[in-house]
Amino acid sequence: MEFGWISVFGAVIVILMLIPNIVYALRNPGEKNNCTSKIMNAIEQIGRYACIVLMWLPLLVWKFGFPSVFEMLLYLFGNGLLLVLYWAVYAAFLKRKTGKRALALAVIPACIFLMSGLLLRHWLLVVSAVLFGVGHIYVTRKNAE
Repeated sequence: MEFGWISVFGAVIVILMLIPNIVYALRNPGEKNNCTSKIMNAIEQIGRYACIVLMWLPLLVWKFGFPSVFEMLLYLFGNGLLLVLYWAVYAAFLKRKTGKRALALAVIPACIFLMSGLLLRHWLLVVSAVLFGVGHIYVTRKNAE
């Protein structure tokens, strides 16, 4: 299966990941970031926005798709499972904030981006996912302290 110049599946995944974040931001306006490392905050944000764009836009990818049906199914079911887990952890986090839940909410999106990049052979997305994961986990841990 190949995509055209955009991936609707990738766009839907990004939208489904953003919904709980928007809800959280509306419920907690002006929440302070306690991470003082400008470098780690920058790495997190660069990785985040690059992943959001690269999930649906195949920049620097010549053939945007899956080499096998198995990999397409792994992409769909793996991302589906991770999204369900993400939403479940988010629901639990909204009821009671814990460091473990916050960390899970940092790791799961990075796993979604990384798995998507690997299965699509979208190496720029893989690099962005690693940057995002490192930055997001670091910033989350600092905010949980």
